Amino acid sequence: MKIIETTLPNHSLLNSSGNTYDYVDSFQASLYDHGNKFTSTDIGRAFFSSGPKWVERLFALRNKMVSIFGLKTSGDITKRERQLQNFKCEPGEQMGLFKVFAKTENEVILGEDDKHLNFRVSLFLAPHASGTKNKDITLTTTVEFNNWFGKLYFLPVRPFHKLIVPTMLKGIINKLEIKK
Repeated sequence: MKIIETTLPNHSLLNSSGNTYDYVDSFQASLYDHGNKFTSTDIGRAFFSSGPKWVERLFALRNKMVSIFGLKTSGDITKRERQLQNFKCEPGEQMGLFKVFAKTENEVILGEDDKHLNFRVSLFLAPHASGTKNKDITLTTTVEFNNWFGKLYFLPVRPFHKLIVPTMLKGIINKLEIKK
């Protein structure tokens, strides 16, 4: 599976919001969709259930460290697994640290606003340019710093982020292609 670094899709809700971002990254890969059945809800649910254990351990470490500063944390993983069973990926729903801000037929916007920074994650599904039964999934992250602490917080996060996001994208695709 080939994952490429790309740009925020033109038709993404994040591109039409009018916001300017302090940080943006986008990664894209193809998903085989034999029955043309995958929806933005499928992609959103897979996002929360396909991460490797090492990413979960990094988030657990992050939660311990940032709770000292009063920042939001993702909560108990076992509680999150129970939540996922009823998760519809609808605007306003919360899964761990991620709130669903918007959902269209082709995209889910997740994220959170905190005192140090605001972030959004776009899971964007589009037909593959070749016209095959493949679809492209683009996973984009945007960050807006609210203060100097947001910039400081993101310095050590940034290199890990560039490792985590492609790994998450690969996990989403593997989960969905196995599910078919």
